[in-house]
Amino acid sequence: MTSDAFQRGQPSPLPPYVLRRSARSHRLRLTIHPTDGLVVTVPPATRRGWAHPEADIERFLREREAWIRRHLARQASDRAELAARGGLRDGASVRYRGEFHRLRVSDAPAGVRRSSVAREGAPDGDELVVQLARADRRTIAAVLEAWFRARARVLVEREIAHHAEALDVAPAAVTIRDQRSRWGSASRERRLSFSWRLVLAPPEALESVVVHELAHLRVFGHGPRFWGVVASRRPDHLVWRRWLRVHSLELHAALDDTADATRLDESAG
Repeated sequence: MTSDAFQRGQPSPLPPYVLRRSARSHRLRLTIHPTDGLVVTVPPATRRGWAHPEADIERFLREREAWIRRHLARQASDRAELAARGGLRDGASVRYRGEFHRLRVSDAPAGVRRSSVAREGAPDGDELVVQLARADRRTIAAVLEAWFRARARVLVEREIAHHAEALDVAPAAVTIRDQRSRWGSASRERRLSFSWRLVLAPPEALESVVVHELAHLRVFGHGPRFWGVVASRRPDHLVWRRWLRVHSLELHAALDDTADATRLDESAG
């Protein structure tokens, strides 16, 4: 912005945004995405009042300008911290179960056809030891992800076994996925789904998400009764919900050397 703009008292320019239409949207929603930038999602143009939303979008962005700039600044800081940890190279730092582990990468012994990961203790801190087999064409990221997914399933199912009976619920199916917009989900058909990236978070955070989704099998909604069910099993669940929100970018970018993916939403209304 030029000095003339300051003298005229003009507002500072907002970052450019991508406009998206969604039939599932009932109001204006703002998303800050590391690759797409600022994304504004609104209902379809055919819905009453949404044919020309530009003025509403401008006002909405102005009202939340401080929120936008704060999260963009935090995102930049998180990127710098991730880069400082060394990516996925030997000696880098990778989080697992909430704790940082040194990454050790080496060639697997001759004749071994599949790469492997092992968690080992060391005098100066725990390590994730990755042995790359020559015949295995997977990247380090793919090898680690497969190991994390397997561990996530074991730990999620352990928490389900611990809490489901007490809540008097029984999931019909449990899947482990890489869902980017939420840590877990529950359907009315009693199907539960969880992000494998929960295994990177502290055990209490993973447990809180499992309890949250199990509670949906009792109460399908987010009213006082639902939160009472969650608190009955995990009274400090809000602490761990906040931890996941604060560390979202880190967990979603954990196996990516060049890009990160997180999602921060603000909705109008």
